[in-house]
Amino acid sequence: MSERFDIAVIGGGPAGAATAIRAARSGARVVVVEKGTHGRDKVCGDGLTPRAVAALNELEIPLDDAHHIDGLRMIAGKQVRQLAWPSGGRFPNHGAVWPRRRLDAALIDAATAAGADVRFETTGDPIIDHNGRVTGIRTPQGPIAADLVVAATGAPGAVARALGAERDPNEPFGLAIRAYVESPRHADRHLEACLTIRDEHGTWVPGYGWMFPCGDGTVNIGVGALSTMKGFKKLNLNHLLESYRALVVDTWKIGPNLERPRAWRLPMSTVKRHGPGWVAIGDAAGLVNPMNGEGIDYGLESGMLAADLFLADPASAPQSYDEQIGERFDAFLRTGRRFAFLVGHPGLMRTGLRFAVGTNRVADITLRVMGNLVDAETPGAAGRTLRVADRVLAAADPLLRRTRAKP
Repeated sequence: MSERFDIAVIGGGPAGAATAIRAARSGARVVVVEKGTHGRDKVCGDGLTPRAVAALNELEIPLDDAHHIDGLRMIAGKQVRQLAWPSGGRFPNHGAVWPRRRLDAALIDAATAAGADVRFETTGDPIIDHNGRVTGIRTPQGPIAADLVVAATGAPGAVARALGAERDPNEPFGLAIRAYVESPRHADRHLEACLTIRDEHGTWVPGYGWMFPCGDGTVNIGVGALSTMKGFKKLNLNHLLESYRALVVDTWKIGPNLERPRAWRLPMSTVKRHGPGWVAIGDAAGLVNPMNGEGIDYGLESGMLAADLFLADPASAPQSYDEQIGERFDAFLRTGRRFAFLVGHPGLMRTGLRFAVGTNRVADITLRVMGNLVDAETPGAAGRTLRVADRVLAAADPLLRRTRAKP
């Protein structure tokens, strides 16, 4: 006989842990299966936006172990703008850098403390009945029945294929690589993002390089690139990282890599994020900002939302989840994907990104976009700008896609 839970979560990263914390604290029976070990590393930039900090505060996760960040320093060519995170809005005026080894451990420990049954080094695959309904998960130790299965599996893989929740092949995606280095500036209170980077051949790359100070003697150095660039399939991420290192080695006085650089894929779309008996959350739902590659905040929010809707009404939860995620994020993420095709044209990218930091007023809007502080509910200039951009890019999108660079 199979075990039975209210919710079965596949994946113990931030999104899956958020679902488990929220649901278990309200009395739901939750099981989480995580293929890694406790405290496993997850390649990431480690940066937490004020939006992510707000979500962690809502989950009552102390940030004492994280490095406090006051704002963002943006570089485009010779232009440099350093701005503080905005105050007075619905998010805190600070972010953080928290290496994923420690962040993920803190979240999954909170899920365990809340009463969730967390099983490490355990894989899970959805069990689908003859009507197409997901009724639980299959593990090496046996089947587990559940009223809701939550796919929190990150970039699409076997679980996504089984559910029909793969990446939309017509939409952009990203690749990124990071390493850790020692630097005397490890306690810097600003994230740094260079918006104009080139590969070892001098080709402009739509993406950015980052220096995220960890406050523990190290800095997370990395670069990310969008699939809309010319020659994307031939892009060597290790060489791109070394090209970026050459730009920052003197200003940050960085040492050699402390470990082998590691790369990962950034999904930015999905053809489906819910179905009978299941939902996909976080990266598995394509909830990654195409303009900065960030998704931890969306993962935390979508995980909490999935739990809340299940607790309110298990039967309608998947459909309600899809609708509410759409209302909250779809317009902004659609604009971001269209922007990805725009910056895939080198001439437009160079001009546009330099304009993005050309004045403090424009840079402030760029800051809000890079910080995931804009969505359907955003008032003021940033919200208006994104809504106008969405309309303009919607008109230009067919042309941008037809004339996109060959990857």
